[in-house]
Amino acid sequence: QVQLVESGGALVQPGGSLRLSCAASGSIGSINTMGWYRQAPGKQRELVALMSSTGSTIYGDSVKGRFTISRDNAKNTVYLQMNSLKPEDTAAYVCAYNDLKYYWGQGTQVTVSS
Repeated sequence: QVQLVESGGALVQPGGSLRLSCAASGSIGSINTMGWYRQAPGKQRELVALMSSTGSTIYGDSVKGRFTISRDNAKNTVYLQMNSLKPEDTAAYVCAYNDLKYYWGQGTQVTVSS
């Protein structure tokens, strides 16, 4: 019922920045949570950041102080500003939407390397 489309992934150097976007469409509820998880080869899915439609946020410990989540409720779009990127941030970043049920995007690849 909900479709998510991510964009913004790229190859960047350590210390660089990227901004990811995720647009939701379909049966969007007025109260929901959107955000980002990431998956790297050989690792389980990890919470990056989530933001509710009322503005509450939660960040994974590994990205606190470096990443910032924001959203535009009118556009049903969530953003992730990633600064001071490290090689260990390399992963497929997957957009998530939750309104009683989780929905997942296809992911956008972020690679941090020299």
